[in-house]
Amino acid sequence: MLSASKWNQKSSLAGRPTCPRLDGVDLLRGLAIFYVLMNHINMQLLFAKVPYTAGMPRQLAVSLVWSGQFGVQIFFAISGFLITSTTLRRWGSLSETDLGGFYRIRFARIAPLLLLLLAILSGLHLAGVKHFVVSQETGGLGRALLAALTFHINYLEATRGYLPGNWDILWSLSVEEMFYIFFPLIARYVSRLKLVVPVLAAFVIIGPFARSDAFRHNPVWYEYSYLGGMDAIALGCLTALSLARVELSHKMQWAVGSAGAVAMAFILGLSVQAHKLGLGRNGLDMTILAVGACMVIAVAAQSGWRSPRLLAPILKIGQRSYEIYLTHMFVVLGVFQFFLMMGKPMWLVPVLFATMIVVTGILGELVARFYSEPMNRRLRKRGELKTLSATPV
Repeated sequence: MLSASKWNQKSSLAGRPTCPRLDGVDLLRGLAIFYVLMNHINMQLLFAKVPYTAGMPRQLAVSLVWSGQFGVQIFFAISGFLITSTTLRRWGSLSETDLGGFYRIRFARIAPLLLLLLAILSGLHLAGVKHFVVSQETGGLGRALLAALTFHINYLEATRGYLPGNWDILWSLSVEEMFYIFFPLIARYVSRLKLVVPVLAAFVIIGPFARSDAFRHNPVWYEYSYLGGMDAIALGCLTALSLARVELSHKMQWAVGSAGAVAMAFILGLSVQAHKLGLGRNGLDMTILAVGACMVIAVAAQSGWRSPRLLAPILKIGQRSYEIYLTHMFVVLGVFQFFLMMGKPMWLVPVLFATMIVVTGILGELVARFYSEPMNRRLRKRGELKTLSATPV
């Protein structure tokens, strides 16, 4: 039989959160999903030829409704940090990473909602519902399902054309999960050779080149490429590894946090100027944003900063960002159809934005509370029990 001490140790491991909630990180996630939502609502208005940004200062319009790619970059940096710090907390070091355990935890978090989404999208495609039918030019339903399940939606779109909106958002999941297919192998074996930092640094260096003007001939791959997003994930990983060894003083926390906030504000708030300086053409704007985000993350992790109640809605949206991300296009398309039925009145545009943000937040909360989180806990618990039953006496 398993000893009581081993059982308690394994049970506590299965039941505890893989990483404590960090308000600063959740606020960054809230900011990131806000930019994604604003961008996707904006795209619907653009397709419907609603000139709602006419007369608006260019930088204000870009910052508010054209920063979806920046939002995803912030997500990538956060993801790399959380995965690495969780790995260190769970197994003590990268070289001790349990491959089966890593993949099992990742599957429990990602797969339930992804599979449900794909099932719903398949049903809507087969029913011929407008905005949900995958065209034969892009390979049809079977090809889209294969791409989603093997994490190359981004490649499919770059070679065949854009998929419907609910499918298109999976491009970022393709980048992220392709990285995590190889991450535990790098963590387990490359770290033993003391090469994990150089490997991650190589991703950081390559990232801007993958986003440079050399790839503008393919606008989809220019935005959706694997290496174009993996540098932010790698920066998040490096941040977690650094914090495991270095403790920032209060003065250093203030300095690092301020520098990170300034870097993010520059790219998010002065993106037009950044592009004029050549940072966009060289792919460095995304790098600066990811570095700034990682600096803010580092301070949030070591300071234990708590968010004021005033920011509670953004905090909650950040906590449900995965659920919101995978489901928000249903709300965007549904509410936008009502907007079209109303005759596209200009006065209704601000209400449209506000309504979609609120409704997507509510939907994300419901999906998380009643489906994805229970499934996550159930799959993790089942995996831990299988590990326990296989543990030698």
